[in-house]
Amino acid sequence: MSGAQRIRDELDGDGRVAMPGVYDGLSARLASAAGFRVLFVSGFAVAGAQRGLPDYGYIGATEMAEATRAVCGASDLPVIADADTGYGNALNARDTARRLHEAGAAGIFLEDQAWPKKCGHFSGKQVIPAADWLSKLQAVIDLREEGVDLFLVARTDARAAESLEEAIARAIAAASLGVDAIFVEAPRSADELARIRDGVPADIRVANMVAGGKTPMLDGERLAELGHRLVVTPLSGLLASAAALRAAYHALAAGELPDSGTPPALGFDEFGDVVGLPAQRELERRYEGPDAIRR
Repeated sequence: MSGAQRIRDELDGDGRVAMPGVYDGLSARLASAAGFRVLFVSGFAVAGAQRGLPDYGYIGATEMAEATRAVCGASDLPVIADADTGYGNALNARDTARRLHEAGAAGIFLEDQAWPKKCGHFSGKQVIPAADWLSKLQAVIDLREEGVDLFLVARTDARAAESLEEAIARAIAAASLGVDAIFVEAPRSADELARIRDGVPADIRVANMVAGGKTPMLDGERLAELGHRLVVTPLSGLLASAAALRAAYHALAAGELPDSGTPPALGFDEFGDVVGLPAQRELERRYEGPDAIRR
């Protein structure tokens, strides 16, 4: 069974999926151990963690493929990767989707922002003509004929760039192509989420929960009532880790011992368990001594 089909099965009927944002192998391991069933490689998080930069279009297909490969190598869960705008026209989007699939992705988000794109909860966004975005989505859908099965999420940022009505119109058009899910980014209220539910004939709708963002923070049950059963929390892990790193480094710079700072750090041995050190030691022992060579 493909990773894309695993996600579809999770959402079959009234199923719900909560996806945490991850950005490297360590965050993928921790999220997997927490019990999530699907992971999301966040472009915002990759830009922040790998480059120390805001989500302003500073990373491209290569960086996202590398991060996706690291995440998929550290977890056997299906992974949806942020493909941003596809980094060009329909042919570029098709190539990006193929590269992310080769890196292990089971699905992608593909949006209609103009490049350079911005975080969906930043101001100043612009969108491309709807027909150009739809052609990118069609190009990715057509990859299925070549055995490249991706769970395709069609994201529109037209709510902020133009209007909610335009965003709904674009979502309807994307749904008619046969995408797996639609994602109207940054609705401003529960009422707007309900209008998307009532206006877009799609089985799966995505909600993006960003603390401090444009959309009110709602729990999974309430979001399901509002017609959004695929919920992504792309930044919670990144923001928590950034706070912990800042506290630890400030404590070290102030001359505190490594284990006396706050917030509490993982123990050395505990971190070894997180990154699979016991399994690596067992594998190492397998290749030690004369019995390692089997003739």
